[in-house]
Amino acid sequence: MSRTHQHTPDHGEGGHHPGPGHHHGDHPEHSDSGQAEILDLDAEVLAGHIASITAWLPLTSEPARIVDLGCGTGAGTFALLERFPDAHVTAVDTSAGHLRLLREKACARGVEGRVRTVQADLDSPHWPDLGTPDLVWASASMHHMADPGHTLTSVRDLLAPGGLFAVVELAGFPRFLPAGAPEGRPGLEERAHAATDSFHAEHVPHRGADWGPMLTAAGFTVEAERTVVVRIEGERSPAIGRYAHGSLQRIRGVAAPALDAEDLAALDELLDADSPHGLLRREDLAVRTERTVWAARPA
Repeated sequence: MSRTHQHTPDHGEGGHHPGPGHHHGDHPEHSDSGQAEILDLDAEVLAGHIASITAWLPLTSEPARIVDLGCGTGAGTFALLERFPDAHVTAVDTSAGHLRLLREKACARGVEGRVRTVQADLDSPHWPDLGTPDLVWASASMHHMADPGHTLTSVRDLLAPGGLFAVVELAGFPRFLPAGAPEGRPGLEERAHAATDSFHAEHVPHRGADWGPMLTAAGFTVEAERTVVVRIEGERSPAIGRYAHGSLQRIRGVAAPALDAEDLAALDELLDADSPHGLLRREDLAVRTERTVWAARPA
């Protein structure tokens, strides 16, 4: 959750996603629906990887109280509830729309009694009462904080004695197309990403950061760090085509001014739902990215 959890084309399950154009507060709530769809696709496609991270966490005992910072539509929240069946999760986000969707999912899954939602801006100097959690989870949200040092210090002060802070970040926006694609404009996907670099440098300066030194500077001891390579072939999940389509559609909005006419035309053909060469009809897509997890305790 932050002012801008997913400021544009970058992912997290939110952190998910989670997804490109996923804003947590700088934009009107009417934009939530498209962002929520990407977050939900991110959660569906990457569910196995999220579960593996929750299983890896170096916990000395099962947490009873968990806080999910930047919960989005609940990918991390529900993974944590499943991993720790006796735990209660406080899900925090700026977006009222995302929190409403999360509550609806909690009711549908019969776990509403284990979820509390809190709408808050973590860039504010005064945080709401989030209790004293045994575990704080922040997936694809920390890099959007205006003052990460303040947020890290606040989490340190929040945690119960011996509590764990898990920071999960993606190396970058996932890639979907194979090498040499699309036909006639190979390398288009990389050029589209490169066209968003200046936007990210200005709006998301902490994306791709090494959180280890920042955690140490904020008074944590990093107990473990793990990088997970994500590669999911398209035939393993029918959602990947929709995930790629929604993701690249949002990238187009930022990249378009920097792309030449031929690249833009090729990108539009990929995004054309009726084109035989469009993303929704390709059978050669894969999700390729990496995510790194830092597990830290107050020193």
